[in-house]
Amino acid sequence: MATKLMSKSELIQKIADAHPSGLSRRDVKAVIESLAEIGHKELKKAGAFLVPGMAKFVVIKKPATKARKGINPFTKEPTVFKAKPARKIIRARPVKAAKDAVA
Repeated sequence: MATKLMSKSELIQKIADAHPSGLSRRDVKAVIESLAEIGHKELKKAGAFLVPGMAKFVVIKKPATKARKGINPFTKEPTVFKAKPARKIIRARPVKAAKDAVA
């Protein structure tokens, strides 16, 4: 039973509601979009981006793999696994505060 994830507009509304001191939805939206933009630039430049209290995003370089022969474990037929090019993936690692909040 997966619950529905919060949308961007719902997140903006909750943050605006949590700060009745005068933060408008437009202000909150601008902050979230600038955080994402800065994060993208940092990932490209430094290979890592930390969102304090939430997660550390890290770029991982996966090397290219050659095509290889193998056996399908279900049908026992020989098969060939395709080669994969080198690629970069992003992995999010939760920080201790986020882990403690869930536990």
